[in-house]
Amino acid sequence: MKLIEDYKSFLDSGKTERECVNVIISMAKEKGYKNFADVKQLKAGDKVYITKMNKAIALFQMGKEPLENGMNILGAHIDSPRLDGKQTPVYEKENIFYFNTHYYGGIKKYQWTTLPLAIHGVVCKKDGSLINIVIGEKEDDPVFTISDILPHLAQEQMKGTASEFIKGEDLDLIFGSKLPAKKDEKKDDKEKDTPNPIFQLLKEKYNIEKEDFNSAELEVVPAGKARDLGLDRSLILAYGQDDRSCAFTSVQAILDAAAGDRTQCCLCVDKEEIGSVGATGMASNLFENMLAEIIAKAEPAYSELTLRRCLSNSNMLSSDVNAAYDPLNAQLYDKDNASVLGGGLTFQKYTGARGKSGASDANPEFISKIRAAMDENKVTYQMAELGKVDQGGGGTIAYHAAKYGMNVLDAGVAVLSMHAPWEITAKEDIIQAYNGNKAFLTIK
Repeated sequence: MKLIEDYKSFLDSGKTERECVNVIISMAKEKGYKNFADVKQLKAGDKVYITKMNKAIALFQMGKEPLENGMNILGAHIDSPRLDGKQTPVYEKENIFYFNTHYYGGIKKYQWTTLPLAIHGVVCKKDGSLINIVIGEKEDDPVFTISDILPHLAQEQMKGTASEFIKGEDLDLIFGSKLPAKKDEKKDDKEKDTPNPIFQLLKEKYNIEKEDFNSAELEVVPAGKARDLGLDRSLILAYGQDDRSCAFTSVQAILDAAAGDRTQCCLCVDKEEIGSVGATGMASNLFENMLAEIIAKAEPAYSELTLRRCLSNSNMLSSDVNAAYDPLNAQLYDKDNASVLGGGLTFQKYTGARGKSGASDANPEFISKIRAAMDENKVTYQMAELGKVDQGGGGTIAYHAAKYGMNVLDAGVAVLSMHAPWEITAKEDIIQAYNGNKAFLTIK
């Protein structure tokens, strides 16, 4: 069960993309991986990592075959739904200080109220120095929360739909408070005499000025550690398992894999939850730029044709989670085509919504090759879809990789309560995802 404890530790230490990248670098260095920038030339057996803006990372284990023959790639994303601090986040309203947020990714807004929340991230000073922030994770740390209306006064609120009764602009954290002015004391006079206590604390404890929030990246996440769930401890309750369950098992698989004939790659990207956009998302030129750098140091001379052939001849598991079958909401699923907790690594031939919009539809010849590798390595797996056809759907980074012409199949862990602050997975599925990812790296 060391794998499971390591996984829980990964979730606790990597609640943001930057934290995930830092943890992955530490894991990689322990296994002999070197920073690509420190290597002049690459040969078979070499192990390197490349990062982008500290929020995306790729690991490469060089194989014996020429790169134009393609690679075996494990791709996952390391961002998760959350709340982000706005550029001017701290304000005061009637003696309560609030932290103003903008939600990131697909969330049910009402799920984020009245929970203990933590703030993770960085503040970049004008001189370029970074201040790392983690508040709310230690036992003696303060936490933050979003208040809600008491039931006694919530008659009007309860008439709204679930998507309406908590508005995005109302997802502001309670950040602190101050004593109200006395009845015989004018509020304006008191404010003139009393410095803002919140900004005093920020300056004293973290050397953060009010203007520094303009160049900050602060993420609000549930406070607390991953926990065993259930009397039999068969499940895991934790934040960010979409998609860090797949990222961890992919990273661990390549770190434990022996070098083979084909080059092996593990790619962990950002921004999937908002469409894979931006410089660190899969829709950018991030991956092909990284691969171009690898080719330049692995081949006698750089060739654009080698890059194109490498991408086109590669195999990829787009590692992302799938919706676990929920017996209490069975009407949303086609049970025969649903993934179940404990059923093993989940493969999805296609994702997308309704009429497969936004899908990457894998070739059956590639799937048969995957099946053979899983069976040969005694990996438990299941084939599934997200839910009933007209019910909805979702996407992954698969179709961004498929545009290069490579073989791509979605694979991942079944998750119950996906996108909730606390998500549920089965320990057995984490184990089988690791085993399956490791087996995939050996296919030809």
